[in-house]
Amino acid sequence: MKDEKKAPKLRFKGFTDDWEQCKAKELFESKSKKDHSDLPVLSATQENGIVFRNDLDIDIKFDTHALSNYKVVSPGDYIISLRSFQGGFELSEKRGIISPAYTVFAFNNQEKNRQNSTFWKYLFKRYDFIESLKRLTFGIRDGKAISFNQFSTLKLSFPNFDEQNKIATLLHELDRTITLHEEKKCLLERLKSALLQKMFADKSGYPAVRFKGFDDIWDQEKLNSLVRLHRGLTYSPNNVQDSGIRVLRSSNILDGQFVMTDDDIFVKSSVVNIPTVKDGDILITAANGSIKLVGKHAIISGISENTAVSGGFMLVGSSRIPDFVNSLFDTSWYQRFIRKYVTGGNGSIGNLKKNDLDKQYVKVPTTSEQGRIGEFFREIDQLIINNQIKHEKLLELKKFLLQNMFI
Repeated sequence: MKDEKKAPKLRFKGFTDDWEQCKAKELFESKSKKDHSDLPVLSATQENGIVFRNDLDIDIKFDTHALSNYKVVSPGDYIISLRSFQGGFELSEKRGIISPAYTVFAFNNQEKNRQNSTFWKYLFKRYDFIESLKRLTFGIRDGKAISFNQFSTLKLSFPNFDEQNKIATLLHELDRTITLHEEKKCLLERLKSALLQKMFADKSGYPAVRFKGFDDIWDQEKLNSLVRLHRGLTYSPNNVQDSGIRVLRSSNILDGQFVMTDDDIFVKSSVVNIPTVKDGDILITAANGSIKLVGKHAIISGISENTAVSGGFMLVGSSRIPDFVNSLFDTSWYQRFIRKYVTGGNGSIGNLKKNDLDKQYVKVPTTSEQGRIGEFFREIDQLIINNQIKHEKLLELKKFLLQNMFI
């Protein structure tokens, strides 16, 4: 029989003792006290943990008689959510009552002063712990949480209180940093959205916000004077191979950025009868089974010459000032165009016609002001990308720590 691990791979300096092991019932006790007087109703969510039910964006009607069966929840209590088969264990920071469909538990009196509740919150969120629930959750679906009796049979491994504190503090600070990056990204996106409304001309021909030195009225021009569009390559499954010319599709546009993925497909060069794409071209989704994805766009970057074409459901645009045009496609004008001209829905493929886009009239400034505006929004986009990269690296770090600082 394989020996059980008694310590994690990664530890803080000075901690060498084996981790303690016992069943959950030796540490925790079930809580089922009922008292609905003047206490708010709580709910367990996958995204935000334990929240006040009134804060949820749903129409809530409470039955006074049903509330009399709700369980009291205090800060420090754990709740096994109705999605427990997906690892829905939440630590409450709020006092209130929750539906009897949930399982509520807490440390017993003997353990409450020798355990760090935040450490256990992270333990319950670990992939390995969630995997250990599978034998308990067989057959469980939404609407039924694991019972405390089921949970109590789990074997758990944990360190002494001091090591728990170290691990909990590190992961809590890491989560705080992750949240700050999420908030920064949201702020940057809101700033970009606000500036897109202010830095492009309205019906008067003048934008509300401009760079110093620009004061001319914006001219009205057809879009095809700014960007030359062409449709992508039509090919058959027989043309697909493991290498060759990369075919760019809707999946190569992610959150407004161009990406290359392991799922990209390639075709033999002999079937390519359209120009290859180049860095600075604008990739646009022109047709998709999901109408919401039609019209999304990104500037192509990081592509070697003569190595890629757009697919048949895509448009590619070439422009002297692609950053300005790409930003123009982020404005409300473009959104109105998509809503009006993109056909599809009710199960049919959404479709954006090249000719419809070509003939649209847009207000544009001088080429020098176009360049300044395009450069400005490119810099904002780069800030958003850099923040997203940091955010993803922090998530990877957290995943690594959760895998290696626990048993």
